[in-house]
Amino acid sequence: MLLKDLILKQAKEARRGALQLALVSTKEKDGALKLMAAALLKNMAAIIKANALDVAAGVKAGLPAAMVDRLTLNEKRVKAMADGILDIVKLKDPVGAVMDTRIRPNGLRIDKVRVPIGVVGIIYESRPNVTADCAALCIKSGNAVILRGGKEAIHSNVAIYKVLKGALAGTKVLSESLQFISVTDRQAVVELLQLDGLIDIIVPRGGESLIRFVAENSLIPVVKHYKGVCHVYVSAKADLEMAEEICFNAKVQRPGVCNAMEKMLVDEKIAGKFLPAVARRLRAAGVELRGDDAARRIVDDMKKAVAQDWYEEYLDLILTVKVVRGVDEAVEHINKFGSRHSDAIVTKDEKEAGVFLTGVDAACVYVNASTRFTDGYEFGLGAEVGISTDKIHVRGPMGLEGLTSYKYQIYGNGQVRG
Repeated sequence: MLLKDLILKQAKEARRGALQLALVSTKEKDGALKLMAAALLKNMAAIIKANALDVAAGVKAGLPAAMVDRLTLNEKRVKAMADGILDIVKLKDPVGAVMDTRIRPNGLRIDKVRVPIGVVGIIYESRPNVTADCAALCIKSGNAVILRGGKEAIHSNVAIYKVLKGALAGTKVLSESLQFISVTDRQAVVELLQLDGLIDIIVPRGGESLIRFVAENSLIPVVKHYKGVCHVYVSAKADLEMAEEICFNAKVQRPGVCNAMEKMLVDEKIAGKFLPAVARRLRAAGVELRGDDAARRIVDDMKKAVAQDWYEEYLDLILTVKVVRGVDEAVEHINKFGSRHSDAIVTKDEKEAGVFLTGVDAACVYVNASTRFTDGYEFGLGAEVGISTDKIHVRGPMGLEGLTSYKYQIYGNGQVRG
C-alpha cells in the first residue's frame, strides 16, 4: 500500500472511532483506561525489551546522555505510565459540561456545552511515555488520536501502542480511536498534515525545528510553542533570599526543559547586592553566565552577551543576565525577546506585581514562584499533550479541557422566527 493511502486509511478509521467515542459515557471511558493501565503492567517485560533496542541504537548513534535518559524505560517508568493513566481516570470528564446557559425572551434555552474536538494528531519526539499519556488524555476527552513518535523511540512506541490498543478490545471505545503511524519516513508526517477534512487539530511536541516544520506544512490548525525563552525579573522590592531560591530553581533544577529560566533580569537598585551572591551559587552548580555591560561591571568575569543570546533557548546550564531600570523596562524587554511561554517577577509590592501580570504577554505569568511549575500535573490538569503559546483555542498546559471544543444546544417549544 502506498504511504499516502496508508495514512489516509488510518485517518478514516480514526474518524469513525471519534464519532463513536463521542457517545461513550465517562464510566465506560474510565473503564477502558483502567484496562489500558493494567495492560502496561502486565506487558512490562515486553515493553522494556523493545525499549532496549531503541536505547542501544541511540547509544550507537551518539545521542547525548540526557536524550538517552529520556528515551530509557525501566520498571519504575512503565509503572509511572500506568499510574499516569489512572490519574487521568480520577480527573473530571469535561465532555458534556454546560459552560453557559441563556434563556431568551422568546423562551429558547441556549446551552453552551463542551464536546470533543474529534480527531487529534500528535507528533512527538524522544520520550515514549508520551504515547501512553496522550492516548489516555484523548480517550478521556472523547477524542480519537493519531500518534506519530520519533524514529529514535520507534520500537518502544510500537510496543506501548499495541498494548494499549489491545486493551480496548471488548470495550465501548473502538480500537480505531487509537492510531499510531509506524512509518519513520518524514514523508508520513507530510501526508498526515494534508488531511484537513479528517483530522481536526495537530499538536507537535519536540524541538523548534520539528514544530516549525509542522506549522509550515500543515493544512490543519496547529497548537504550538516554538521554544521556551522564560524570564525571571528580580525587583528592587523583592525578598532577595526568596529571589535567589526562585532563580536557582528555575535555572538549575532541570535546565533542559521548556519552562526553565533562560534570562534573569535584575533591578539596578539591588543588582550590586543580589548579583554577586546569586552568581556564586549558580556558578557552583555549573551555570555559565552571560551578561550585559551593567551586569558585567558587577560580576566582572561574566561572559559578554551577544545579540542572539537574548533570543536563545539554551536548554542547558547557561543563563543570560540583564540589569534593568524597573518593572516597565523588564516588561518591555520580556515582550520583545520572550517566547510567550512563562515569565516571573519576584516582588513584595502588589501594585508592581499587577503591572507585570497585566503587561507581560505570556501564557503563564508568575509572582514569587519558579517558572518550573508550568506543567499539566503541577496545575492539577493531569498529564498534558503539550504547552501552547498560541492565543487561539488553548494557551498554556493543554490538558483535558484543552482537548475539547463546544457546541450550542438549543431547546424550544415550537418557536419560529418572524
